[in-house]
Amino acid sequence: MAGSRVDLKVVLLGKEYGGKTSLVERYLHDRFHGDVPYQNTIGAAFGAKKVEIGGKMITMGIWDTAGSERYEAMSRIYYRGAKAACILADLTDYTSFERTRFWVNELKTNEEHCKIYLSGTKYDLVENDKKNRKVDYHMTTDFADEIHAQVMETSSKTGYHIKELFQKIAEDFVDDPSNLEIKEPNTLNMYESAYKKKFCC
Repeated sequence: MAGSRVDLKVVLLGKEYGGKTSLVERYLHDRFHGDVPYQNTIGAAFGAKKVEIGGKMITMGIWDTAGSERYEAMSRIYYRGAKAACILADLTDYTSFERTRFWVNELKTNEEHCKIYLSGTKYDLVENDKKNRKVDYHMTTDFADEIHAQVMETSSKTGYHIKELFQKIAEDFVDDPSNLEIKEPNTLNMYESAYKKKFCC
């Protein structure tokens, strides 16, 4: 991937086991590895996809960052220069929603121009059994209003709202006049894509 141009850099942030890698796998490859044993993302993994928005072709680069707290300082390397950040919260784990505020504060401190999106993951688990839901829908929408973010509940297992989430991110990027002319193309380097893993939750 070295030297490839990325127009729109998107970073995924959130607590460990929150579903970041599964979301990327579903969007980029339309697959779900729910039966595979969990493996931690170390540092970050990278994927890219070309998207056509209103006749304009852009390349979206997606960084799947580690959710473990011991890698949080390293995550700053990967969201530097990001145009969009998707912060994930597992709908069956309230503590993952609590952790979203930390990431919002991180972005506002270090990347204030990065547009924020909230994703409530594992929607299939709460759809099938309401007792599994630990994060109320209005809780996420109220928080999204507070921080001026978009919010969408998703399921990597079924594909629910996955394409719509990234489509919205791409549309907002193209619609922003400040992004019409990209003076210096972002290029991937071996350092940014050095940390690889196949999949986690």
